[in-house]
Amino acid sequence: MTNPFTPLLGQQQAIELLTQAVKQNRLAPAYLFVGADGVGRSLAARCFIELLFSSSVETKLITSLHNRLLQGNHPDVLWVEPTYQYQGQLLTAKEAAEKGVKRKAPPVIRLEQIRQITEFLGRTPLEASRNVVVLEQAETMAEAAANALLKTLEEPGQATLILIAPSLDSVLPTLVSRCQRIPFYRLDGESLAAVLTQTGHQEVLQNQALLSIAAGSPGSAIASYQQLTAIPPELLENLTKAPSSYRQALDLAKKIDKDLDTEAQLWLVDYLQHIYWYNWYKKEFIKQLEKARTSLLCYAQPRLVWECTLLSLYQKVNSQ
Repeated sequence: MTNPFTPLLGQQQAIELLTQAVKQNRLAPAYLFVGADGVGRSLAARCFIELLFSSSVETKLITSLHNRLLQGNHPDVLWVEPTYQYQGQLLTAKEAAEKGVKRKAPPVIRLEQIRQITEFLGRTPLEASRNVVVLEQAETMAEAAANALLKTLEEPGQATLILIAPSLDSVLPTLVSRCQRIPFYRLDGESLAAVLTQTGHQEVLQNQALLSIAAGSPGSAIASYQQLTAIPPELLENLTKAPSSYRQALDLAKKIDKDLDTEAQLWLVDYLQHIYWYNWYKKEFIKQLEKARTSLLCYAQPRLVWECTLLSLYQKVNSQ
């Protein structure tokens, strides 16, 4: 049988821990996959589930199992993502983007979703030996949702839960204490290049700013490239230099507010911090952009945030 973990690069410790758990039949009721975004935690979860389920299917059905897990349509797997509330519906970030929903606050895992998990785990597995639930971005759970999940973790029944989070302190200690921790690490340069090449994103390797933002995370590097290419080229070109006048600063702020949603604006802050540092090596420019990030996260009016930021940058550049 092909090793399901073959696509996962640079995470040998996690692979060994999960593989041995299955081989020795010493599965924990719940796992906490801890590490930076984009380093393979979600891929590892899918590989782990495939390894768990492959022992209960015939060899000739392994390919079918792999494809069903990849497409997210296995009846014994529930994959939970943070959601937005919109017109009585819960929408994932992808669904919200497809519907063109205006997004201001970030998505969260809601109490209703934890209740869905409880209902899902209340039934007998249909095909596999157990039910599996994966919670992406578990750190987005509000306290009520986390407390509801805690009750499920205390009596998971015939199931395995996988929580995915960036750090131990981003999740309630009571949840952490009931999970076996599986650490994930940022990739070295060679592994990062291998993943980007393997996934058809070699062009990212030519952009040093994107690689710096990614900091060893292939997923972040790819997401950054997608963000970069979604920004109108003329706007991006003008922003990589300091504004040449007060009028240009105000015009750029207006265009940012019109063309980019909040998520894209927050990413733009990261990108400009790297570009401005390479151009000027001035800490005050970085600090000014950090103030912009804080204001955007506090739901300040984006156009006003960018007006203040770009006007300040113009003044600092021209006072030198």
